Amino acid sequence: MDLKKIDAPLTTTTYNRNIIDAPTDNIYEAISVISRRAEQINSEIKKELIEKLEEFATYNDSLEEVFENKEQIEVSKFYEKLPKPHALAVQEWLDDKIYHRNTEDDNQDN
Repeated sequence: MDLKKIDAPLTTTTYNRNIIDAPTDNIYEAISVISRRAEQINSEIKKELIEKLEEFATYNDSLEEVFENKEQIEVSKFYEKLPKPHALAVQEWLDDKIYHRNTEDDNQDN
């Protein structure tokens, strides 16, 4: 996932409920799908951040020496400025980039 190309709001935004629930005709189902996607995005971002910060990790037993690593600070600031996972998920939902299906409909067909 390329986080620089996503055009999600950085602040709280009010959305039209009818637009959010249009693909499912059920606001609760739409919110459920969006929340699951937000959890996936959050774990992806966390994994990516940990991998990048591991590059700067120094392992020493002494607590007296604290190193200030400017690259590590820049990486942390980049991730702090990103839109929140729920905002990214809502933007993906509105852009119709989230695939979803109702498994209850699949079971009724059989």
